[in-house]
Amino acid sequence: MVDLIKTAIPLGFFLSFMLGPVFFMLLETSATKGVRAAISFDIGVLISDVVFITLAYYSSYQLLESLSNSPILYLFGGAGMVIYGVILSIKKVEKKDIPMQELGINSNYFGLFLKGFLLNIINVGVLVFWVGTVIVVGPSFDGSIENFVVFFATMLGVYLITDLIKIIAAKQLQTKLTPLRIIWVTKILGYLLVICGIVLIVKGMLPGDQLNPAYMIEK
Repeated sequence: MVDLIKTAIPLGFFLSFMLGPVFFMLLETSATKGVRAAISFDIGVLISDVVFITLAYYSSYQLLESLSNSPILYLFGGAGMVIYGVILSIKKVEKKDIPMQELGINSNYFGLFLKGFLLNIINVGVLVFWVGTVIVVGPSFDGSIENFVVFFATMLGVYLITDLIKIIAAKQLQTKLTPLRIIWVTKILGYLLVICGIVLIVKGMLPGDQLNPAYMIEK
C-alpha cells in the first residue's frame, strides 16, 4: 500500500498542472472572485473526477474503450466548450468603472460548483485520462477495493492541496485587477475555451484508430 501512495502522490501533483480549460478557469476564478469561489469551483471538478473514476472501476474495459473513442462525445464536449467560450469572449460591458461586486466578487458558490462539474464532465480527455490510469495501475490493486480507494483518495488529495496553493497564489493578483482588466482576463479565457473546444471537435472528426488515449490526457 505504501508503494501505491508513493505512486499516487506525483500523479496527483501532475494532474493539478495539466493545462486545459479547468486549469485556466480555476486561476481566473480565484483572481476575480476570491478563494472561496475558486474552492467551490474546484470541488465541482473533483466530484466529476470521482464520477469518472467510479465509472472506470465498475465498467468493463470494452465499454470504457468504446466511450473514450466515441466521436460523438468529443464533438458534444467540444461544442459545449466553444459555446461557453464564445459567450465569455463576446460579453460586453457598458462602463469601465464597474464596482467589483458587479463583476462577481459576491459569488454564487453552488453555481461555481456546478460550472466546475460540468466543464470537467464534458471534457472527454479527462475520461480518457482516468480510464488510462485505471488500466495502467489496476493490476497493482490485487483486486482490493481498499487499495483502489487509498490510491485514488491520495491522488485526489494531493491534487486538491496543490490546487489550494494555486488558488491562494492567484488570489494575490486580485488587488492588481481593475474592472477593465478583469473583463479582458475573462475574454482571453473565453478564447482559450474556444481553442480547447475546437481541438476536441477536430479529435472527434479523426478516424477511430487515431483517437489514442495517449493524446487525450487534457485537464
